[in-house]
Amino acid sequence: MIVKALGLLALAAALLPGVPTPPHGPHECANASARCDGGIDVPLDWENSSSERISVAFAWIPAKDADGTVVANLGGPGQTLPTVPEMQRVLGPVLERKNLLVMDPRGTGKSSPPRCPGAGVDKPETIAPCAKSVGPRGAYFTADQASHDLDAIRRALGLGKVSFYGNSYGTLYAQAYAARYPGSLDAIFLDSSVVVDRDGYASWENYWSWGRRFDLVCERSAACDALPGSASGTWTRLVDRLRERPDPEVSVFQTSALNRMSEPVFGREATAAADAYLRGDPAPLHRLARLIPAKLPPADDPYVAGYLGFRCGDGAFPFDRQASATERRTQAERHYERVRPLAPYQITDIFPGIGTVEPCIDWPTPRHSPPRPPARALPAVPVLVMAGELDMNSPTEVTRSLRAFPNATVVRVPFGPHALTSSASPMGDCVRGMLRTFLTTKQVTDRKCTGENYRALGAFPQTVGDVPPHPARKLSTAQRRMLAATFATAADATARRNPNGYFYPRMQNEPGLRGGQVTFGQDIALDGARFVRDLRVSGPIKLTPDGRATATLRAETGKRTHEVALTWTAFSTRPSLSGTFDGIPFD
Repeated sequence: MIVKALGLLALAAALLPGVPTPPHGPHECANASARCDGGIDVPLDWENSSSERISVAFAWIPAKDADGTVVANLGGPGQTLPTVPEMQRVLGPVLERKNLLVMDPRGTGKSSPPRCPGAGVDKPETIAPCAKSVGPRGAYFTADQASHDLDAIRRALGLGKVSFYGNSYGTLYAQAYAARYPGSLDAIFLDSSVVVDRDGYASWENYWSWGRRFDLVCERSAACDALPGSASGTWTRLVDRLRERPDPEVSVFQTSALNRMSEPVFGREATAAADAYLRGDPAPLHRLARLIPAKLPPADDPYVAGYLGFRCGDGAFPFDRQASATERRTQAERHYERVRPLAPYQITDIFPGIGTVEPCIDWPTPRHSPPRPPARALPAVPVLVMAGELDMNSPTEVTRSLRAFPNATVVRVPFGPHALTSSASPMGDCVRGMLRTFLTTKQVTDRKCTGENYRALGAFPQTVGDVPPHPARKLSTAQRRMLAATFATAADATARRNPNGYFYPRMQNEPGLRGGQVTFGQDIALDGARFVRDLRVSGPIKLTPDGRATATLRAETGKRTHEVALTWTAFSTRPSLSGTFDGIPFD
């Protein structure tokens, strides 16, 4: 049956112009009962059957009694085969009944990568020599060509329709494949989508849109929103201040890393820390900056030529793709002077030694190769799209781009970061559950996944007197103020164990904001921790898996010691608090 089907496909290819010729006979992996790593030879240029042949590698993982196949790509652009274990973790029980097909995109990994030793996107002087050494071949390491490679593998394995699971750049591969092989798909799941412009090329314009994320997080908090101006405006003033008056404890580069609002501690504290710094209190910002290295490590990518081929060949840029490098540079500089995509940063703040934000200026793209050609009809199959609010592209931008799919459903994930389905994703099993249900049933089930479990701070008090008193009954104003300062100290420590975080959960200890020590183990231990200068707090904090926190603390001022017991919901937008203060219960 497989041979007969391939014969019919070959006849169709001969009769229909533009349909690539299928492989000759089934691949040896087609009859495998366990993982089979293989490869096929394909033309460098699918529109020229006499062009150079290259090898494309894939992994085929068959399921027993399979009722379908999932094609997966987790992004890049880069080698994909090493990510197979991660795909298996993410897909989980889906692979009990679905085969898994993974391809190393041409030009990367085991798929005929061109080599440029020593080249890197962080070394602009190496890009033009790399492009020269690769030569005209570099124009064919693109998503449109990779889509033909993938379908050649599908046919060589004798497969019918497949489902495509794409994350990040993998969503662009999925869109390119859907535009060219609409009849070969039965469902598409897209996570953290690349946005495609009207001309069919991928848009990178929003890559640096950090200001939107600052404002979104701050606007959800009454305390943060009450600060003067906008959150992005406060951060701009901070960067300008640091450029005028350099601070050895926090560089402009370090602030560029702190704008990752999908890290809950950064989202919770960055705007208030910037405001405090501008008001003469540097401690909160200095504490955040200690987590960030002073500069980026050097890039070391053996597949940089393949990366540049895809990124430059698939992308839309503020210059004429057919122009010379000199003309491109002039056009790009004019655009960036007007648009300033990095403002208030300069490219040298982030990548020292790089004179332009766009390495593709020096990578020739002479071939018309839109990943998703505007005139192509896209398949009317179920399409489920997950869009995090704190991703590079906003859910609104993603929705606008993917309207081209007739049956696309875009699910907005509050405070969701990039790569929502990752096994390390803070969304836990929620988004992965949606993925698994969709690939199994082709049905969209919105589980209301969210990463919104905190509110941004508005201020960092320096003394107990600066802390608004807690509204507890039966306590005096002084006691309520002391209670609030003690709770703020405990909440500051537990915030560093937010389950949606990825930086702080790895920490074992950290100094208190203004003194003392916080140790993270099975419990959180405060040892004279000072959130405000005139209060030392000591004792254990216990956290349950569902975020319930209990603490038995000793709060010491210069005059008195108070015994405080606290119970609260640690990770919530409305944390309830109860306990006792010197034996007096409050709620």
